[in-house]
Amino acid sequence: MPREFPFKDLQKATNNFHEKHKLGEGGFGVVYKGLLTKENIQIAVKKFSRDDIKGQDDFLSELTIINRLRHKHLVRLLGWCHKNGMLLLVYDYMPNGSLDNHLFHELEDNVILEWSLRYKIISGVASALHYLHNEYDQTVVHRDLKASNIMLDSEFNARLGDFGLARALENEKTSYAELEGVHGTMGYIAPECLHTGKATRESDVYGFGAVVLEVVCGRRPWTKIGGFHSLVDWVWSLHREEHVLEAVDERLNNEYVAEEANRLLLLGLACSHPIASKRPKTPAIFQIISASMPPPPVPPFKPAFVWLDAASGSIDVDENSADTIPVTSGWTPQYISRESSGTGEYTVSTVSPV
Repeated sequence: MPREFPFKDLQKATNNFHEKHKLGEGGFGVVYKGLLTKENIQIAVKKFSRDDIKGQDDFLSELTIINRLRHKHLVRLLGWCHKNGMLLLVYDYMPNGSLDNHLFHELEDNVILEWSLRYKIISGVASALHYLHNEYDQTVVHRDLKASNIMLDSEFNARLGDFGLARALENEKTSYAELEGVHGTMGYIAPECLHTGKATRESDVYGFGAVVLEVVCGRRPWTKIGGFHSLVDWVWSLHREEHVLEAVDERLNNEYVAEEANRLLLLGLACSHPIASKRPKTPAIFQIISASMPPPPVPPFKPAFVWLDAASGSIDVDENSADTIPVTSGWTPQYISRESSGTGEYTVSTVSPV
């Protein structure tokens, strides 16, 4: 069980939080590598950068949620420390670092992450997400699924970490967590979140879809490729042309299982559907990855996300990739068709429910 650590033990373990022990940093603070000499255990110490009320809220939020979670694909919390305004969380040390490092940064041995490990990692993240959404006492939405928050243990098992933005839904009937502002990382944030500020299971699935495409393609979600503004747009165009396997990371030199790659690419697109209700649920995701279910159907054209302002009746079109585009009015997804005149204009009068 997680326990409270004396500050002096963590100070000693990290050589007084020396720069050379820094593993990484983010919006919440800095993470240091440490060694508990008495137990001979390597640890990762997350030191929060703010000691004001906001920093304390972030600290308590992460501690409250991760303290109760137990799953083999989550980074394990060992304990905490609150001393003289300093806020620290202590986690298992992950010797293989983050997935982001293995995909995009030069490692000492310059070895490309092989296909079998990529598939294993995606499966592990799916298992963790399924646990958070369905198997824990409360539904937990992570809100910040991305490659840099997926850690790898000594055997390259995925461990989902960084629960600083996570929220537990109040009860089974609650479908979202009400939040102040939009949080997360662009490229992984579901389009509806930019309008509602509400975190849902479906918005987590969107982030998972971005990670799946990132791992299979070896490109970041916001990468511009040719005339396409994002990775998902590029992969969707290849799917439409029935050449989706051309999206697989070329650094693999064709050393991958085509059937598995096709399955994951289609799953990544399905999870990236602009309409939240069209995305697969985590039980189905897990079955698709384990090949006990076929890949999900994906339309040849990526539907464009459109937000219908209920108050003004105006339409905010973010993308235009099909003759029929989805409209979200409140939480109800709908489709709105282009005028038959071919002018390219859209009209609310042609809205029909999905």
